[in-house]
Amino acid sequence: MLSALQHYSYCPRQCALIHQEQTFTDNVFTVKGNLAHKRVDSGESGFDDGVQVERSLPLYSDKYQLTGKADVVEFLADGTPYPVEYKHGSRQKKMHDDVQLMAQVLCLEEMIGKVILEGAIYHHKSHRRRVVKITDELRQHTVELINKVHALVASGKMPEPVDDKSLCRACSLKQTCQPELVAGKERIKQMQKTLFIPEGEDE
Repeated sequence: MLSALQHYSYCPRQCALIHQEQTFTDNVFTVKGNLAHKRVDSGESGFDDGVQVERSLPLYSDKYQLTGKADVVEFLADGTPYPVEYKHGSRQKKMHDDVQLMAQVLCLEEMIGKVILEGAIYHHKSHRRRVVKITDELRQHTVELINKVHALVASGKMPEPVDDKSLCRACSLKQTCQPELVAGKERIKQMQKTLFIPEGEDE
């Protein structure tokens, strides 16, 4: 799934929990995201200000073994697709969002046969777009992540939690992941050594 790349870029453990363990729970951020996607998920097509717009457009790539949907794809006058990914937050650069958009570009280029030079992230909170240039560096980074995600899913292994409190705080899977508990292995080992020692006795 295209969404697996965003999840992996954000946190490999989150990606494994969702796409290997089929575990997902909502929090305030995911609910806001769902509300922001209400129109684009409708699949409505049409013309906005003379521009052909496709919403919830199915995507695939045989080359990279990807599948998913684009929130919005606008088609320029020469038929070149211009993907627009919707996010509920404020207008700020986030690499995992750019990776998801880049993966959509890879699919669209394979499906339609046109080179795409840019797309955009629409930030629902600010009602503004952030243009994303399709650079060679972003392409390479995204392809590397695609290979890592395929390897992760094939391995069936669960990655260790990231050591980033800000990421964990915003993650809807924090209670399932238990990053503090899993990351505290050394503390748990020390506790195990003294678990069955009666109080007051030396180790």
